[in-house]
Amino acid sequence: MSKGFASTYRIFVLATGLLGVFGLLGARLVWLHVIDRDSLLRNIVKIRRQIIVEKARRGDILDAHGAILATSHSLLVVGVDRSALRKPDDKLCAKDEQKWPQLAALLGLPLSQLKKIFTTRFREPAAATTATAASPTAAPAGLVFNFDLTPAKSAATDAATDDGDDVELDPAADAAGRHEIRWAKLAEDISESAAVEIEKLGIQGITRDRVYRRSYPHHQLASHLLGYLNRDEQPVAGLERYADFYLQGQDGWREGERDGRSRELAQFRTREVPRADGYSVKLSIDTNVQDIIEQELAHIAATYQPLKATIIVSRPDDGFVLGLANYPSYDPNEYNKIPKQEQERMKNVAVADVYDPGSVFKIVAASAALEENLVTRATRFNCMLEKISYKGRELKLPGEDHHFDHDLSVAEIIAHSSNRGAAQLAMLLGEERFDRYARSFGFGRTLGFPVGGEVPGIFHPVKDWNPIDITRLPMGQSVSVTVLQMHQAMSAIASGGVLLRPQLIREIRDASNEPVYRYSRVELGRVVSTRTASTMAQLLMGVATKDGTAPEAAITGYEVAGKTGTTQKLEEEMQPSGKTKLVYSHKHHVASFVGFFPASRPQVVISVIIDDVDAHAPNGVAYGAKVAAPSFKHIGEQLIPLLNIQAGRPAIATNLVAFEGGLR
Repeated sequence: MSKGFASTYRIFVLATGLLGVFGLLGARLVWLHVIDRDSLLRNIVKIRRQIIVEKARRGDILDAHGAILATSHSLLVVGVDRSALRKPDDKLCAKDEQKWPQLAALLGLPLSQLKKIFTTRFREPAAATTATAASPTAAPAGLVFNFDLTPAKSAATDAATDDGDDVELDPAADAAGRHEIRWAKLAEDISESAAVEIEKLGIQGITRDRVYRRSYPHHQLASHLLGYLNRDEQPVAGLERYADFYLQGQDGWREGERDGRSRELAQFRTREVPRADGYSVKLSIDTNVQDIIEQELAHIAATYQPLKATIIVSRPDDGFVLGLANYPSYDPNEYNKIPKQEQERMKNVAVADVYDPGSVFKIVAASAALEENLVTRATRFNCMLEKISYKGRELKLPGEDHHFDHDLSVAEIIAHSSNRGAAQLAMLLGEERFDRYARSFGFGRTLGFPVGGEVPGIFHPVKDWNPIDITRLPMGQSVSVTVLQMHQAMSAIASGGVLLRPQLIREIRDASNEPVYRYSRVELGRVVSTRTASTMAQLLMGVATKDGTAPEAAITGYEVAGKTGTTQKLEEEMQPSGKTKLVYSHKHHVASFVGFFPASRPQVVISVIIDDVDAHAPNGVAYGAKVAAPSFKHIGEQLIPLLNIQAGRPAIATNLVAFEGGLR
């Protein structure tokens, strides 16, 4: 009887082999499910379980009428998740590659660039990309691509970025100092329709995320007030930084899973915290007013080519700013394109720079002397004196721009801007009282303006004064102020004698546009009485007349009150000894006009400050009356219909004291 086809030996070998295979399989299963179970579960969770962040939308910044000054646009960012790409030996990989031209067209990318992003696995260390032309044997600068995806030959691409999270690095690449790229951005600002078409392509590893980008639709309008966000969407300056607590919102998040195509699997969501969009900030800025003053600055720049210039417009009754602009300016949408040597233009010089205010500062001595009952508007002073005795010391009085052949009344001292008259008013007060009033007007301290960068200016304590300072400070020398400080000091007279905090924010509104907080008038302190403020308004009206220093500021049919300033700038001068000394220049001035109207019932305060335009000014000297006052008038005339400013005197006598003799 014949034996079977297989011998006993063969059967034994086959059985042993099968048992060995099953044994190895069993051991592997034991290893996976028992010994290495926790590690594998951690890796699976690490790969599939994710915290998915939902970015909050930053709140808008609005003008007084609700026009958008700063907003956040929703963008779709399309990228490639390298960990989810199909392997080269996957039969579907070739099909994905065939769709690359369609993907490139939808993204608006050159196909070659798309290929580089898809096929670059590693970012080379910095040292590997610093080859120079002088070293031909060094590694070539730039990118080295490997289209077969082998680690030994691949390099980084500028378009790819590594987020550094949830990725196991290739040991060989890690040893070489290279980092494996986990995710790379393909394009941003993709339309919704394009995103749908990209989804239809079904290319594995393509991700789509919604982000927000800040934009400023009016470009440079109010840029020094708004500030901007940097490339990391962090606030850098202005209201963006000051009001960031309200604007930023709170990101939401949820814990969930993604499939092989990096699509979220909604059925596996667990914990979820909804996002809270940021609040909007409504300002007192009127876009129309802001545009008027920025156009005026553009005219000043074209005509006089100033070093810098500032214009401020505000309401005297509550301190809210209607417009504030500086020259030169910038577009916050393109802050990163400003050359390093021009970045000074990003500074808000209205609050961050100081200047000697000149004759505008005379309102301090005149107001204080009237308030202390030391003089009336009719009190006269000899302004022809060159020297005067003060506290046992003979002091030299400052020079005058005009020759006077008679004693001047207080009203004439203001109208004709007498330096010697202002000095004598201050000497009547004495150092301590003059210092107290100057500080109550807001000089030598910050005013709490909500844009950041505000400086207190320079107003030295009395103990540090030189003996001659009592004659120089009243005319605006030996003191440095910000444009905003001088503006608010004049506003204190227009407001009836109260120094108000300059403000920008009117309301905070929630994501549903409902007001949650309203800002109102804030008094920093009373400077002078209502009666003294009214008298000063009358005296300042004399400036904008044919007999005053600035008839160029007069507006037909309206009572204009204001003060000119023509300040000599300090410059270094070489002395015979070879040393340099700071002296007042005769060729470089700061021209200014600060005022309000109607004087009897002030509705708007305007400051115009222009720095160093002598070379292009009439007769080579930048007088405030000739350079700044015309801009005051031009702005005021445009504001009358826009703000519905009414002319005429009120019936209430306390708001306007009659001009006739002897009244304060």
